[in-house]
Order: sequence, then C-alpha cells, then structure tokens
Amino acid sequence: QAGGSREEVSLELKIVCTYNLSADIISTVEFNHTGELLATGDKGGRVVVFQREQESKNQPHRRGEYNVYSTFQSHEPEFDYLKSLEIEEKINKIRWLPQQNAAYFLLSTNDKTVKLWKISERDKRPEGYNLKDEDGRIRDPSTITMLRVPVLQPMDLMVEATPRRVFSNAHTYHINSISVNSDYETYMSADDLRINLWNLEITNRSFNIVDIKPANMEELTEVITAAEFHPNQCNTFVYSSSKGTVRLCDMRASALCDKHSKFFEEPEDPNNRSFFSEIISSISDVKFSHSGRYLMTRDYLTAKVWDLNMESKPLETYQVHDYLRSKLCSLYENDCIFDKFECVWNGSDSVIMTGSYNNFFRMFDRNTKRDVTLEASRENSKPRAVLKPRKVCVGGKRRKDEISVDSLDFSKKILHTAWHPAENIIAVAATNNLYIFQDKIN
Repeated sequence: QAGGSREEVSLELKIVCTYNLSADIISTVEFNHTGELLATGDKGGRVVVFQREQESKNQPHRRGEYNVYSTFQSHEPEFDYLKSLEIEEKINKIRWLPQQNAAYFLLSTNDKTVKLWKISERDKRPEGYNLKDEDGRIRDPSTITMLRVPVLQPMDLMVEATPRRVFSNAHTYHINSISVNSDYETYMSADDLRINLWNLEITNRSFNIVDIKPANMEELTEVITAAEFHPNQCNTFVYSSSKGTVRLCDMRASALCDKHSKFFEEPEDPNNRSFFSEIISSISDVKFSHSGRYLMTRDYLTAKVWDLNMESKPLETYQVHDYLRSKLCSLYENDCIFDKFECVWNGSDSVIMTGSYNNFFRMFDRNTKRDVTLEASRENSKPRAVLKPRKVCVGGKRRKDEISVDSLDFSKKILHTAWHPAENIIAVAATNNLYIFQDKIN
C-alpha cells in the first residue's frame, strides 16, 4: 500500500540505471497512458525509454521490471547568434500521446524547441530491389534483364526513434511546461511569460493564448511556472505563477485568455511573514487529478489539493518538509530555495507523492491522512528490498532510526517522480539514478 502507515508500507526497489556524468542528471520522468513505457530525459538531451517486461509463469518475481527499450538523442546544444546565448540541450519535459497504432509518439522539449518523436519497431527488411543491388548501390539499367518483386525478409528486432515534427521559434523565454490536450489534436507550451497553443500537425504556426508580459519589463512582478490542460475538458487549462496563484482559463471565452475564469490563492498568514515568504510561495508544479475534479500544487514547503469549485482556500494542505522552515536562510545562500519540486497523483487520486532532500520522497494518503517518508538511495537498498519509513528529528534527543535535520544532504534531491496510471508502481529520479518501486510481492 503506497500511502499507508509504518506497518503497511511495502514498496520494493528495482534500480534501473545509474550514470556518472553531469549530462546524465535526469531532468524529467513520465509514464505513458498504459504504464507499459517509461521515458526519462536528461541534461545531455537524451531520452531513454524503458519497457515493462511481460509476466512469465516461471519467473513471477520479474513482474513489472522495466528494461531499456530505446535510447536516442532528442536535442543538441545550440547557439542563438542574435542574442549571443547558448541554448542547452537539457530535456525539460516529456509528454506521451495516446497510442493509436503500433508506434508510440512522445513530445520532448528543451528551453526553446518542442519535438514530436515516433518510436517504432522493425523486424523485417525489404530485399530484391530492381534498381539497387544488395549493398544499396544503384545498378546500371542496361544490366537489368528481368523484373523482380521485392520481398520482406525477417531480421533482428530494431527500435527506431524518428523526429516527425519540430516546433521551433515560438518562445522568447525558456519553456517550462508542455501539455497535450484531451482532443489529442493540440498541445500547449508555456514559457515564463507566454503560453502557446499548437496543432500537432502544424509546425510553422502557433496561437498565443496567454501573455503576461508587461509593456515595460521593469513592471514585471510574476512569471508563469507551470501549465496543464484539463484531463477531459479540451477548452480548460490552468497555469501557476511565482506569486503562489493558479489561474484557470476557458478558451471558449476569448482567443487570448488574459482574463481567467477562476483564481486560486490562499491568503498569507501575517504571523508567518518573512523575507522568504514570496520565494517559498512560488508554485513549482500544478497537476489536475485524473478525475478532473481537483488540482494539486507544490510550493517549496507544502503540497496543496484544491477543489475546482472552491477558489478561496485549498481543500487539503500537506507539509512536505516543514522542518526546513528554520533553515531557509542557509537554503537561500546555497540556492536550494529555488529548487522546483514536482508532484504526482496515484491512479485513483487517493495518494499524492512529491520529493524532498536527502533522496527522501513523501507520500500522503488523502483518505486516512497518513503520510510516510521514504528514501531512494543505493547505500541502504538492494533490489527487491522493502523500504523502511524514515523520520527527521528537528530538535532534542534523536532516536536511533531518526536522522537529524542538520545532517540532511541538500545536494541529493528528488525533483522528478512519476506514478503508473493504474498500479502502485512509481519512478523516482534521484539526481543521476532512476529508481522504480512497486508493491511488494508476497
């Protein structure tokens, strides 16, 4: 049970991949709609796709193991000569499209360019061309005396990744989000100040649907931090801001959604006001629940669940690592206070998960109100080992199994996580390690 008490936590570990270079730092993790595939993007512009193994009767313990299916270079480093800026190849987001045929399609983006990739399998190759010989060289037409019918011969299975569309030159600022619409014909890309709507078939034109850029940039007070389409209403989307607010927009109202339909904001408690209040209230991620009824937002210290029908305050607030409130000064000095943690729902919207420091990640059960802290690290885990809940001690006497808040490692952080759409299988990116945990098999 993924979100249970100390006795009920029974997730077992499978380490999938480990790399050592800074280019191998994982920057996004995403399951496809069936959960059969899992894609990761990294700082070096690569996308690695894992495929789930089929169950076999003679090896039941291999249930749900993910193995590398395809690896390809999605983005390369570029240089903007007009602005003298380097465009890094880091993959900011990956989003899968629902599968329509034997091939898989995904969108991947770096700071400036979104690409649509097709991942397909080939196990046959054509042989017996008339105008080419077996090595692919063009034959002299005068030597061709008879007409052959080419045939398909079986070959070793090959997985190919090909770029089908490149959506470029539409963003002045860095892209932070992409989201596929429920009509599966359009998607949006959001940068710091604008959101664009694209048709998946058209690369040379997009429509600007949100623009918060002021006429005078000195008057800039907030930026867009994340954006997402509603899971089943194709006209509705939300975007979050660095001021801790979420705006819900309806594209039926106007072509440019500069006036929101709903505005979600929690009034600040004057007692908690400090120098860091504005920084820690910035929302780093926003996610619709699968049902479309709720919104989840993540700021620096908390995860909040909002009911779409109640804008005044969140339905639930979960403290992710409240013990860091006294450490904000040092977190500001080492820039950790600007880390952008993501959050995810489980398949039934009953449990939420988000990351923390020291390779910890947190789960909150919305029904039982129980929460658990788990650790994804190589030191204390072997494959198929059961995870033990961790506790952080703030002050006073420390118990044997607790860890002091002063000994937390802030360089080890879990920013990116993903949850299988139907099962209790989670993927956790801990810097350059990808961990997959699943329900313990008895």
